[in-house]
Amino acid sequence: MRLFSFDLRLFISLAESMNQTIAIVMSEVFLRRLTPALSAFTGRMQDFRILSIHRPIEEVGELLKEINPIGLISEWLPQKADDLLGLNLKIPHVMVGTHNRFAGVLSVDVDDLAVGREAADALTQVGFKSLTCLGNGTPYSNLRIQGFEDSVRKSELPFFAHTELGFEERRMRYSESFYDPSEEMKSWLMELPKPCGIFAVHDPLGRFLSGACSQLGIRVPDDVAIVGANNDPLVCGLTYPKLSSVSIPWDHFGQYVGSAMQSMIKGETGYKRTLKLISPSSVELRHSANHLAVREKILRRALSFMSERIKEPITVAELCDHLRIARRSLERKFKASFNCTPWEMLCQMRVNEAKRLLMETGHPVSRISELCGFNDPERMAVVFKRLTGKPPSSFRK
Repeated sequence: MRLFSFDLRLFISLAESMNQTIAIVMSEVFLRRLTPALSAFTGRMQDFRILSIHRPIEEVGELLKEINPIGLISEWLPQKADDLLGLNLKIPHVMVGTHNRFAGVLSVDVDDLAVGREAADALTQVGFKSLTCLGNGTPYSNLRIQGFEDSVRKSELPFFAHTELGFEERRMRYSESFYDPSEEMKSWLMELPKPCGIFAVHDPLGRFLSGACSQLGIRVPDDVAIVGANNDPLVCGLTYPKLSSVSIPWDHFGQYVGSAMQSMIKGETGYKRTLKLISPSSVELRHSANHLAVREKILRRALSFMSERIKEPITVAELCDHLRIARRSLERKFKASFNCTPWEMLCQMRVNEAKRLLMETGHPVSRISELCGFNDPERMAVVFKRLTGKPPSSFRK
């Protein structure tokens, strides 16, 4: 007895109508940043098919035809982006890593001007004789240097920028590091007034800079303090000294990309011809830019005491007792080196930690106030707004 009939053509038609495949065309480096957040969008009726952006564009085109995705997430790279757009796929498209706008494409990128400002905020807290940037000539490099320079201009410190042209053209993969610095870069490093704070526009360049300083006998962080950007553990943790870096909330970045793709697939039109910039978090300080860059021992001890007890409601009086120094003497030393009081420095350190937690965690403001040593949400809100210009809730949004 026949209980049911099976129509193969109908089954294939239904299977095709349920196709929810999204293609990802990008480098492994960028994909690694977004994967934890994008994995939340993987389900029974939807998955991601990954293609390396380093494949020839003809191969990418053929493979995309075979996959037949309903959406595309790609990475902007020089030449590659134009080739990919030239395929004219006519499907929802999110492109990451660019400030450029393209018709029918949503561009999502880190706010590079803000990255430069965060690096400047960290380096201007320590008493350097000069501040500088090391770039690589790319669009994001120029924006990050601009943000840094705009912020340090008010510090009245000498500013020297250097672009190591050809750094990106040496065919090194992201995780590789084996080239020597150019003679121009060596001269630039030797002639910098020291102690100096240097912002390297991304982490591999920071690692490259650290190696160059080692070759030249320049001590890091005593003579040169280095801050990179992107806070990539693959680079920062394997560099000696370990690299300080501007932290990017990659989970938030990936969540926005995934949510935007879902909305575009549903036909929402608000994403056409738009650009979304994701703000960085604060700088995560490691050995390459820690408080050893401060030459006076009493100030190094003060900053170490503050950073180690950032979660505790310590006071300046407790700090002075620990250091066995009169409050007025300590305030004079802070004013001379940092142009601020010990209390103002402690507030800035707590706000920096609060910014990171607001960007990278889902903790309520009350919990963050405890983790940053404020122990009072209202008090934290007052200090946070005074130093950043906006309350914590607005900063998080």
